[in-house]
Amino acid sequence: MTTAQWEDVKKRHDAIAEELGSPKLDTAKRHELQKEYATLHDLVAAYQALQDLEKARQDSIAQAAENTDPDMAPLFVEEQQDIEKQLAQQTKELDKLLYPPSPIDDHSVFLEIRAGTGGQEAALFASDLHTMYTNYALSKGWKVSVDSSSTTDLGGFREIVLHIKGKGVFGHLKHESGVHRVQRVPSTETAGRIHTSTATVAVLPEADDVDVTINPADLRIDVYRASGAGGQHVNTTDSAVRITHIPTGVVVACQDERSQHKNKAKAMKLLQSRILAAQLERQHEDMSKQRKEQVGSGQRSEKVRTYNYPQNRITDHQVEMTLNRLDIIMEGDLDEIVQALMAKEHEDRRAQSVLKGSFA
Repeated sequence: MTTAQWEDVKKRHDAIAEELGSPKLDTAKRHELQKEYATLHDLVAAYQALQDLEKARQDSIAQAAENTDPDMAPLFVEEQQDIEKQLAQQTKELDKLLYPPSPIDDHSVFLEIRAGTGGQEAALFASDLHTMYTNYALSKGWKVSVDSSSTTDLGGFREIVLHIKGKGVFGHLKHESGVHRVQRVPSTETAGRIHTSTATVAVLPEADDVDVTINPADLRIDVYRASGAGGQHVNTTDSAVRITHIPTGVVVACQDERSQHKNKAKAMKLLQSRILAAQLERQHEDMSKQRKEQVGSGQRSEKVRTYNYPQNRITDHQVEMTLNRLDIIMEGDLDEIVQALMAKEHEDRRAQSVLKGSFA
């Protein structure tokens, strides 16, 4: 932003402060102005701090130029280096205020992994992705639990839903949504041929009660006997729960808990999150033409990332990043890719400032 634009921001900030002092404001208008004032106040403070640091840097340079004491020269150099570090940090802080992430980025998530094209090998790859995301989440200090799963006889997953809880989880993992393609020799392959299979990943922000309101009259709740592993009690009682949201057709099911009540509570949280994800999708359709459904059809051509085992290579197609340490990444060391994706999103956000009109 130019100096003139910052002057406009300051004038708007001061004008709102004066207007908020008026007793004639109605509640709705006051709330609107308070929200704008809070944004502008943080911006003005951050910009002023940046200006103060820049002035300190110029003063230090001028003093160093006038200095005649050789013993003082290293001190000026050290001072200027310290100011440069503070300037870089303050610039980042201002940048975050101008181009802030979505508040949804702080939410926990439901991460759904499903076997795509490739039969048993796709299910085994889905299991590998489950391990990768679980290890990555634990390395971040997040909590991971399995919300629901369906296994194959070879130990793979037809589908698995992870509940990952922690601060900033959605902001870190939302770019994982899409088709993940694997190229490797399956354990079931006797001729040593490389196969290509896929698994799909969908990352849903966990909805707070205030995010999504569901009318109980819009729900159809079915209970049934759980199947698969779980012990005698699980398999002989109607503990499994399936909930259908009639207006949207969204269906969720949970059978992992022994208690029907607990399964219903889990299913409701997942339902809220799927509905919230759909709402966010609709909100962003007009803002971004490139925003599409998270996982497509699961075909080999619709991919966000390729995992090439013979060459120990992983390629993220969203940022065109290729790393030759697939073995380490599959153990959960995802940070380099995740940070690159977050940086790309930040650059994309720079096209849309929080300031509108003449301020942008």
